[in-house]
Amino acid sequence: MLLGHELAAITAGVDRLYRTTPRGDGFLNKEGLIPVAVANVEPLSLRSYAEAAQALHDLALRLPGEAESELRRAYLAEMIDSLLALVTTFEEKEISFAERLRRQLRVDTQMVPQSVLDGYVRTIREKLDELGYVGSSLAEDLGRWEEDNRVSPDGVLQVLRGYGEEARSRTSALMYDMQQEWLEPVAVQSVPFSAYCDYPARRLLLNLDFPYTRYALKHLACHEAFPGHLVHLALRQRYVAEGRMPLDGAQVVTSSASSALFEGIADNGLFFLNWVDTPDDELAVTLQRLRSALRCNAAWMLHHMNKTLDEIVPVIAEAGFQTEATVRGRLSFLNHGLRAPFVYAYWCGETAVYDVWKSVERERRPEFWHYLYANMHTPETLRTFWKS
Repeated sequence: MLLGHELAAITAGVDRLYRTTPRGDGFLNKEGLIPVAVANVEPLSLRSYAEAAQALHDLALRLPGEAESELRRAYLAEMIDSLLALVTTFEEKEISFAERLRRQLRVDTQMVPQSVLDGYVRTIREKLDELGYVGSSLAEDLGRWEEDNRVSPDGVLQVLRGYGEEARSRTSALMYDMQQEWLEPVAVQSVPFSAYCDYPARRLLLNLDFPYTRYALKHLACHEAFPGHLVHLALRQRYVAEGRMPLDGAQVVTSSASSALFEGIADNGLFFLNWVDTPDDELAVTLQRLRSALRCNAAWMLHHMNKTLDEIVPVIAEAGFQTEATVRGRLSFLNHGLRAPFVYAYWCGETAVYDVWKSVERERRPEFWHYLYANMHTPETLRTFWKS
């Protein structure tokens, strides 16, 4: 596990270099490259990004002879190249947004195809019909469904807490015993996210600037906590401490090769728990996918097509059946240098995990979960090394 130990030290060293450059006091700037680490890592002393790049190149040369498995060799190669692309970004050297997606995030998606978006819209229409929301335009029928299921701002924390308790029970019964874990819901405002897993403080921060249906809160309980980020980080902390996972598994590295699977695991939580069991659930999941895909397209329009947010917001709002104010708030982090491509981690990660998950036989689910949670992955390693 020496390679993982050295990669973790290099990554921590790059994080320290990144944090030495003044970028303001905003929430995302304070997070740095590594917002969470579940084990102590001594950063490699680096005087410059050039030194960081050389250390990464040197490490890459050792992979063929020292990697513990083909999975590790493949993952480390992708993560090293991802960090090299991040270093290029930090040095403010020329790198296209398409290359950042391909190398940093390890995703091929640029614009989610219209055919995919149309498929989501058809499913939403079918579910609304099934639920009796008919007689008007799709936007109006969906608006009535959302309004009927919207939770008042003074009730969202209680509803989220209830879903969290149920998700914890389901996770403990089906997957891993997590009865001793908890994220306490806490209301926040004027932050660049809808919800956030504050793992060190064991808090689930919920942004009350946005409206939520009960099904959106159900999704967030799974995504942020059970069996999403909280469970994923608790297991990685345990596995690293026990020597069952290399030290790089202790780090959450923003906009990197590991990001898509970090978000993809969380976004599949409802499926892992067998909790998509009504037409309302199916509608909500599809609506989540549609809006997630549209945020990818918004990022491409901004960073590749050079459109302004004022041009983008109305297009995305109409296509996603949301208000312009909500869309503008959800896209607020797209201008953040480090976070710009991160939005792709959600849709691309969700589809990468779900595409494998749907082929897993029921009796092999525990084996798959161990493969998923106990190894660091990219979308490519997940597909390649799972033996279905």
